[in-house]
Amino acid sequence: MSEKVLKGAVLGFPIEHSLSPLLHKSAFKLLDIAGDYTAIEVRSGNLEKFLIDQGSDFDYFSLTMPLKEEALELGISIEIDELGQRIQSLNTLVNRDGQWSATSTDGSGFLKSLTNAGYDRFERVLILGAGGTARAVAGALDDISDSVDVMRRSVRRSAAIAACFTKIECEFLDWDDQIDLRNYDLVVNTTPSGAADLVADNLPTRIDAVLFDVLYKPWPTLLARRWSDAGGRTISGLELLLYQGIDQLNLVTPMSDRSIDNELRIVLSKAIG
Repeated sequence: MSEKVLKGAVLGFPIEHSLSPLLHKSAFKLLDIAGDYTAIEVRSGNLEKFLIDQGSDFDYFSLTMPLKEEALELGISIEIDELGQRIQSLNTLVNRDGQWSATSTDGSGFLKSLTNAGYDRFERVLILGAGGTARAVAGALDDISDSVDVMRRSVRRSAAIAACFTKIECEFLDWDDQIDLRNYDLVVNTTPSGAADLVADNLPTRIDAVLFDVLYKPWPTLLARRWSDAGGRTISGLELLLYQGIDQLNLVTPMSDRSIDNELRIVLSKAIG
């Protein structure tokens, strides 16, 4: 790895609207790190070729869709940690003297977002969606929840998300726009923009639970706005973006005890208006 200039990039497609360059460059500045971080378009099926052709020029990569699962099946040597194998999703590649290691900081970023908001334990949790982000969330919830339900649109990914748990056994629910959410103290929305709008339209008039919506632009989402109107607390996906990025950087260059989350939060919040 470079001793003079730390070089990173976020890879994926589409990538032009990614806030990762702003996040990492701002962190470099706050920590007085000489570094550069860019966004590079890498489409599905092209990650292996990119790493072979250009990977040696970088110290680390952030992976976004559609590469988080593709990185698990490359024909080059990558050391994938137990967490990445279990949740079958990777968002971080680190180059250590020419050897790639891989993990996911989505789960740790999710937990730190909750901790920052004052939460460390939940009795009943509902995850909306069963895709890649849901798997990272599931792996993290295994340690801080007593029970987890997953509301899915299809059964295709059920086995993969069930494998993310080692301490509890999740229950699967078929998608129901009129589900009674009063039975949960945390609801995590991992679905794409607009997918949970009908759930928002059918919320009860009073909610005491927490909503963690992994979306952050535009904010608030319809679900988050209706949730707040009903008295519930909401946490934006901007928090997840913030803390997963900090955890990525900490894997590459240990940040000691320096706290930069508040300063970075301001930078990101201004960027999304």
